[in-house]
Amino acid sequence: MARTPAVTGPRPVPELAEAPKRRRAAAITDVVLESGLRVIAVRKPGTPLVEVRLRIPFGRKSATANGTGPGVHSAKAELLSAGLLLGTADRDREQVDAELAMVGGHLDAGVDAQRLMVSGSVLSTGLKVLLDVLADTLTGAAYRTRDINGERDRLVEHLMISGAQPSVIAHRHLQLHRFGNHPAAWDMPAAEDVAQVTAAAVRGLHRRSVVPAGSTLVLVGDLSPKAAVAAVAESLGDWTAPGTAVALSTPPSVQGAPLAAFDRPGAVQSQVRLTAAAVDRSHEGYAAQQLANLIYGGYFSSRLVENIREDKGYTYSARSGVEFWPGSAALSVSFDTNTESTAPALWEARYELGRLALVPPTEKEIESARNYALGTLATSLSTQAGLASTLSGIAGADLELGWIAEHPGRLAAVTSEQVHAMSRVIMAPTAFTGVVVGDLSAVGAQLASVGDVDLP
Repeated sequence: MARTPAVTGPRPVPELAEAPKRRRAAAITDVVLESGLRVIAVRKPGTPLVEVRLRIPFGRKSATANGTGPGVHSAKAELLSAGLLLGTADRDREQVDAELAMVGGHLDAGVDAQRLMVSGSVLSTGLKVLLDVLADTLTGAAYRTRDINGERDRLVEHLMISGAQPSVIAHRHLQLHRFGNHPAAWDMPAAEDVAQVTAAAVRGLHRRSVVPAGSTLVLVGDLSPKAAVAAVAESLGDWTAPGTAVALSTPPSVQGAPLAAFDRPGAVQSQVRLTAAAVDRSHEGYAAQQLANLIYGGYFSSRLVENIREDKGYTYSARSGVEFWPGSAALSVSFDTNTESTAPALWEARYELGRLALVPPTEKEIESARNYALGTLATSLSTQAGLASTLSGIAGADLELGWIAEHPGRLAAVTSEQVHAMSRVIMAPTAFTGVVVGDLSAVGAQLASVGDVDLP
């Protein structure tokens, strides 16, 4: 494995030359229409574009809601997102694409265990056309049998291929290990479930779940917020339905436990995935947690990367990050390593967790992480697309929109004592569980020596 030339300590992040200048607050309108659809419109000129994000909660309250398990719902949802933009009763697939292309627009759909997302952009002058196409899709998506059958076959093939990938196998084991049969575990459907889905089942899911109440539409760009909201109300006025979009129920909290080991005979690499409970963005300690995560493994200058990549060469890529679900969050650590390095790499990853939990980080580490966090936040908000996606995520987490503007101040105010206090909670090695996937005939004995690993 090629290594970056040795350096002393983590790579420094350049200091901010001066405090970011306070910018004039963006013009924003935030209203709920009669249908229950929340519309957030923000003026952000610069380029003559408008970014659009429609977020529809798409979870299930329980594993057996509507008489189906979470795997079946995941399969239907995946095919719904694949077929949503393939034509309506009034427009076929080619007409949808042609109308959007004429105004410099596009729309895409994607789904996971938490939400259905329709995203896109359009030239400012074509916003009304894009909204009309979106409205037609929401109220009259056809899900023609030939289209759904074609997407189903394509998706089954894709899932069978990707399902053999080591990273996908490890992720599937991790999800089931920490969530069991809760719908949060099913962020990717099984090929056998997808193969059973019919066009009629997809149409039924659309009628039940693609509803305006509880959904949020965000528009950011070269627009008048009030005029944009009026255009939405006019174009999407016929999108009405009984009930409210269903948010994913809170998954089980991650509990500390031994890692589960899974055998992949003959594998030349192992996948290690660690996870522990964390706090969500509404928690007063979130900013401190954010810096603690960065110091541990959240960016290239982190301790984990410095240890198992730069110093010891156990892995090419190691990272940590925080994942969010309704009412729950988890810190996750991820790296792949050579079979012979599996146990040593796991030992070092746990060592760095314990070191951060027991020994306060240096002021230099905190300032480096703080500058990185502030810089990446500013970058993510600097574009129309970045701001639209961030606002959609904040709204989906039931946070006030002002959270974004206030967060730089929270990051700037975090002290080393607060970072260490959060580290003692979220970085304690005993708080973690996870999975190891690899050739257990080669690494099982070493993993047993490391301890806290359940071998089959």
